[in-house]
Amino acid sequence: QVQLEESGGGLVQPVGSLRLSCASSEHILKIDSMAWYRQPPGRQRELVASITSDGSTSYGDSVKGRFTLSRDTAKKMGFLQMNALKTEDTAKYFCNAQGMKAWTTPFDYWGGGTEVTVSS
Repeated sequence: QVQLEESGGGLVQPVGSLRLSCASSEHILKIDSMAWYRQPPGRQRELVASITSDGSTSYGDSVKGRFTLSRDTAKKMGFLQMNALKTEDTAKYFCNAQGMKAWTTPFDYWGGGTEVTVSS
């Protein structure tokens, strides 16, 4: 079951930009941490970027300096700004988030993914 919804994927030319968004399709109290993963065609899923509950971010080596993960705590959304895109960034991008559905009910949700294709 998919409880997060990603949006913003599409076809973009090399060196172009895209901004992915992630939001819960269910009622939640808050998001504590979030991560973006991607799965290129025929390859394993890999971690792209993550943000912890205190706002600390980390990035995969291949996207450092080009991708930025951010979140809007009030809107309970996360974003992945992708700049200077390369053909090797082509993949299905997935959002994963942990937080609280209610004060005593944690969650760990995944989205169904959004396709990003970088091609001229």
